[in-house]
Amino acid sequence: MTPKYEVYIERSAERDIKKLPADTLQRIATAIRALAINPRSHGSLKLKGSKSDWRIRVGSYRILYEIDDQRHRVSVMAIKPRNIAYRAILYCLLFSHLCIAF
Repeated sequence: MTPKYEVYIERSAERDIKKLPADTLQRIATAIRALAINPRSHGSLKLKGSKSDWRIRVGSYRILYEIDDQRHRVSVMAIKPRNIAYRAILYCLLFSHLCIAF
Protein backbone atom coordinates (compact mmCIF):
# COMPACT_ATOMS: atom_id res chain seq x y z
CA MET A 1 0.00 0.00 0.00
CA THR A 2 1.16 3.52 -0.76
CA PRO A 3 2.06 5.70 2.25
CA LYS A 4 -0.34 8.58 2.78
CA TYR A 5 1.70 10.30 5.49
CA GLU A 6 5.36 11.14 5.98
CA VAL A 7 6.72 9.85 9.29
CA TYR A 8 9.26 11.95 11.18
CA ILE A 9 11.13 10.70 14.22
CA GLU A 10 11.78 13.44 16.77
CA ARG A 11 15.16 13.55 18.48
CA SER A 12 13.68 12.38 21.79
CA ALA A 13 12.21 9.32 20.02
CA GLU A 14 15.59 8.60 18.41
CA ARG A 15 17.12 8.44 21.88
CA ASP A 16 14.33 6.10 22.97
CA ILE A 17 14.94 3.82 19.98
CA LYS A 18 18.60 3.45 20.90
CA LYS A 19 17.58 2.17 24.36
CA LEU A 20 15.16 -0.50 23.08
CA PRO A 21 15.88 -4.21 23.48
CA ALA A 22 16.68 -5.91 20.17
CA ASP A 23 13.59 -8.13 20.22
CA THR A 24 11.30 -5.12 20.71
CA LEU A 25 13.01 -2.92 18.13
CA GLN A 26 11.68 -4.91 15.14
CA ARG A 27 8.07 -4.72 16.35
CA ILE A 28 8.39 -0.97 17.05
CA ALA A 29 9.86 -0.36 13.57
CA THR A 30 6.99 -2.25 11.93
CA ALA A 31 4.42 -0.21 13.88
CA ILE A 32 6.11 3.07 12.95
CA ARG A 33 6.14 2.12 9.24
CA ALA A 34 2.42 1.30 9.47
CA LEU A 35 1.71 4.84 10.72
CA ALA A 36 2.61 6.14 7.24
CA ILE A 37 -0.29 4.19 5.76
CA ASN A 38 -2.88 4.69 8.49
CA PRO A 39 -1.99 6.71 11.60
CA ARG A 40 -5.44 6.06 13.09
CA SER A 41 -5.37 2.30 12.75
CA HIS A 42 -7.13 -0.18 14.99
CA GLY A 43 -5.54 -0.01 18.42
CA SER A 44 -4.45 3.62 18.25
CA LEU A 45 -6.01 5.97 20.76
CA LYS A 46 -6.25 9.74 20.84
CA LEU A 47 -4.80 11.21 24.02
CA LYS A 48 -7.29 13.14 26.10
CA GLY A 49 -6.49 16.80 26.61
CA SER A 50 -4.72 17.12 23.27
CA LYS A 51 -5.92 17.99 19.79
CA SER A 52 -3.56 15.89 17.71
CA ASP A 53 -1.59 13.53 19.98
CA TRP A 54 -2.11 9.79 19.70
CA ARG A 55 -0.60 6.62 21.07
CA ILE A 56 -0.31 3.07 19.87
CA ARG A 57 0.55 0.07 21.98
CA VAL A 58 3.36 -2.31 21.01
CA GLY A 59 3.72 -4.89 23.75
CA SER A 60 4.60 -3.10 26.98
CA TYR A 61 5.76 0.00 25.05
CA ARG A 62 3.78 3.00 23.84
CA ILE A 63 4.58 4.97 20.70
CA LEU A 64 3.46 8.57 21.25
CA TYR A 65 2.90 10.57 18.09
CA GLU A 66 1.24 13.63 16.64
CA ILE A 67 -0.82 13.69 13.43
CA ASP A 68 -0.82 16.76 11.17
CA ASP A 69 -3.54 16.09 8.58
CA GLN A 70 -2.94 19.29 6.62
CA ARG A 71 0.71 18.42 5.94
CA HIS A 72 0.11 14.64 5.89
CA ARG A 73 2.78 14.25 8.55
CA VAL A 74 3.13 11.96 11.56
CA SER A 75 5.73 12.99 14.15
CA VAL A 76 6.84 10.25 16.53
CA MET A 77 7.61 12.05 19.78
CA ALA A 78 8.52 9.22 22.15
CA ILE A 79 8.71 5.47 22.60
CA LYS A 80 8.44 4.62 26.27
CA PRO A 81 7.53 1.72 28.51
CA ARG A 82 3.90 2.02 29.57
CA ASN A 83 4.59 3.07 33.16
CA ILE A 84 6.85 5.93 32.06
CA ALA A 85 4.93 7.07 28.96
CA TYR A 86 1.86 8.37 30.73
CA ARG A 87 3.83 10.17 33.42
CA ALA A 88 5.76 12.00 30.68
CA ILE A 89 2.54 12.96 28.90
CA LEU A 90 0.93 14.24 32.08
CA TYR A 91 4.00 16.31 32.91
CA CYS A 92 4.05 17.89 29.44
CA LEU A 93 0.33 18.67 29.52
CA LEU A 94 0.58 20.32 32.93
CA PHE A 95 3.87 22.12 32.40
CA SER A 96 4.01 22.55 28.62
CA HIS A 97 6.13 25.69 28.94
CA LEU A 98 8.84 23.57 30.62
CA CYS A 99 8.60 20.49 28.43
CA ILE A 100 11.25 20.44 25.71
CA ALA A 101 11.66 16.69 25.36
CA PHE A 102 10.64 13.83 27.55
